[in-house]
Amino acid sequence: MPTVTDRESLLKLGKTAQRAARELARLPAGPKNQALLNVAAALEGEQGPILEANGRDYGAAQASGMDAAMLDRLLLNPERLNGMAGDVRAIAGLPDPIGEVIESGTLTNGLAVERRRVPLGVIGSIYESRPNVTIDIAALTLKSGNACVLRGGRESLNSNLALIGLLRRAIGEAGINPDVIQYIDNTDRELVDSLLQMKEYIDLLVPRGGPGLINFVADNAAMPVVAGGVGVCHTYIDRTADFEKAANIVLNAKVQRPTVCNALDTVLLHSEAAPGCLPVIARNLSDAGVELHCDHRALSILGPEPGLNTLPATEEDWGKEYLSLTAAIKVVDSLDEALEHIETYGSGHTEAIITGDKQASERFQRDVDAAAVIVNASTRFTDGGQLGLGAEVGISTQKFHARGPLGLRELTSYKWVIIGDGQIRE
Repeated sequence: MPTVTDRESLLKLGKTAQRAARELARLPAGPKNQALLNVAAALEGEQGPILEANGRDYGAAQASGMDAAMLDRLLLNPERLNGMAGDVRAIAGLPDPIGEVIESGTLTNGLAVERRRVPLGVIGSIYESRPNVTIDIAALTLKSGNACVLRGGRESLNSNLALIGLLRRAIGEAGINPDVIQYIDNTDRELVDSLLQMKEYIDLLVPRGGPGLINFVADNAAMPVVAGGVGVCHTYIDRTADFEKAANIVLNAKVQRPTVCNALDTVLLHSEAAPGCLPVIARNLSDAGVELHCDHRALSILGPEPGLNTLPATEEDWGKEYLSLTAAIKVVDSLDEALEHIETYGSGHTEAIITGDKQASERFQRDVDAAAVIVNASTRFTDGGQLGLGAEVGISTQKFHARGPLGLRELTSYKWVIIGDGQIRE
């Protein structure tokens, strides 16, 4: 894979990816699945060079003062590499979407009509910090018959180059043109501007990172963009909630991995549930090191109990994606008030309700406008792997052309196939 030095070499990379995508689109599932199994085996068996490269990135990022959330996203270790390998195997085990007949029928004039899934072509992605994204996107685009053009952040360059080398080698060993995986190894910002104008070579662009990156790409790209990933996630504890379940769910949603977009940010509690439930939730979260930004009603319920890590909430706490061991807590008087708060401050990512009331559950499902609505479970389940997709290219908070985790089917389009026997239109 040639080094990208300027706009001309970037265009050449795009052309190469486009040619490789056309070859890949014609392949059956077998070679693609073998390539993915090769990738999984390499992730498990060739960890030394990847961890060494990641160690250089991590050390430099730490020395530069990178915050804890970004450092956590950057880190690779044997457990995470093995997890990535498991995700790749899961993708290999999924049905191949290409050629799937979405619907079919016969018209009154005898024409047989089908809609069949086809690849989009070339998927571009610009992303920050997380080297696991390199594997996720490459695996999903390969299985869905698409080539990819990837551009990771400066902070993860060594890690990404090690992973790209592994990917291209494993794919080539399966008899597939490794040019289906392209990586822009130059961190010059001007090349990003050029990439955003390459609509003749890139069919869809998916940015992953903070609001600044996502908004910049969405505002400046010439090709279609699926943007999202900024997650301001609420969990509402209804007056009929099981308090033990609520406490466990909230703890998991906040603490299991606080630096990702589907982690809990704000807890809303019905005023009838708060006296019995909030002290347990606050104790659990404080013991786990979570700083709690509480409204005045929550503070009055909790009182001056020693060891609780509480602060008064401000207006800035509502609608904030923390990506850290921090959560906001607010007491509300009704489901209506909770829904209004979510409508005002939510980002359209993931919203959850904990309730024993079927009507409240159904209304929450109906009225909340988000990519994922969860009942009596953790917000951490909004994830491609957890939802049976193997992995995800990203999580879309848009409504076109896909919403939520972007898996194999979300990386396809379709074509009409019309078969006749001499029919003409009158």
